[in-house]
Amino acid sequence: MFRYDTPAEARMTETVTPPPTSDATALSGRKVLIVVENLPVPFDRRVWQESLALVAAGAEVSVICPKGKGYEADEEVLEGVNVYRHDLPAEGASAAGYLREYSSALLHETRLAWKVYFRQSFDVIHACNPPDLIFLVALPFKLLGKKFVFDHHDINPELYEAKFNKRGMFWRLLLLFERLTFAAADIVISTNDSYRKIAITRGGKRPDRVFVVRSGPDLRRVRILPADPAWRKGRAFLVGFVGVIGDQEGLDLLLESVRHIVRDLKREDIQFVLVGDGPSRARMEALSIEMGLADYVTFLGRAPDEQLFSVLSSADVCVNPDRVNPMNTASTMNKILEYMVMKKPIVQFDVVEGRVSAEDASLYAKPNDPIDFADKILELLADPARRAAAGEIGRRRIESELSWSHQIPKLIAAYTALFKG
Repeated sequence: MFRYDTPAEARMTETVTPPPTSDATALSGRKVLIVVENLPVPFDRRVWQESLALVAAGAEVSVICPKGKGYEADEEVLEGVNVYRHDLPAEGASAAGYLREYSSALLHETRLAWKVYFRQSFDVIHACNPPDLIFLVALPFKLLGKKFVFDHHDINPELYEAKFNKRGMFWRLLLLFERLTFAAADIVISTNDSYRKIAITRGGKRPDRVFVVRSGPDLRRVRILPADPAWRKGRAFLVGFVGVIGDQEGLDLLLESVRHIVRDLKREDIQFVLVGDGPSRARMEALSIEMGLADYVTFLGRAPDEQLFSVLSSADVCVNPDRVNPMNTASTMNKILEYMVMKKPIVQFDVVEGRVSAEDASLYAKPNDPIDFADKILELLADPARRAAAGEIGRRRIESELSWSHQIPKLIAAYTALFKG
């Protein structure tokens, strides 16, 4: 139900010397099993970066994940990581579908975990949510003395509420699964301070057992492409979006902003290009046509890297229309970091973690107000110097604080604490 297709990580040509990472023997002799359900490896950028960081620190790493397009091998070794993949049913769209999906995943994960245990063994199971059910795979191994790490990627109760605009029995069940996962975890790895607070308050974890390891781009694999005027379709400005197109991503609010710009303000000199796919894409395309905006909004779909980076390199402004709600305000969105890597000024609604990431690289519209969102886009388009300054601010924040090289020592520190206590 909560399977996400995140955009590929930017790979640009600029070379940045990363800060010191970790001792190559810090985890020597340790064996780690990572379990991830919603994306295949190495497509899941965060999980893959964690895997390579642990290998670089001396650990032997195995990963259990689903198969996906381009990643169909049952088993393979990639860059020193042992990868085990399993089939997964189509994403559930009903209670029965969710039960089938989750049950199938848990059976495969359990089967493969025992296979890894008898083949390579492991000292720790590192579970990456969603969903918050992988603790069921880990429990038998905890009885054998193995550690359990919960890598908290999504706050599932809030995500459910954002997707379905309700709570009810299933929401309460998600809260229960979350509490059980926290209870089973020896340590928790949180993707930001908002998630850390949830682990401590709602999850009851001791503060010294919760570690923040942010998701961040790898600046060793980065290049910015020359701007391509073709994306503008003859217009003066280009506004870019990259991400999943789902109900909670606020694409309907973005289209309202575009309608205000084009129809109310008579600005016909701006082209919008949306890169990404998701369950609401067809509905958003139909809405764009219904609003008379089809010529001003390009739905590119899921694009190969060269197209994705070309759009981002060519954009004057990049946008994140995620609604202000408990899920989005507490979550760090990869698209924001991708925009910052590409030195792009940003417009987003005023969500807490969006502001933490971008700071002065972004303008912040009033919560869920498409008119103010449109005004902020036009404010940036009218000021080239401000756009350039915001882009530089974002890039410097990535280089100095938010890139993956700054997160590796934090990941290794979490593992060091795990094995100490």
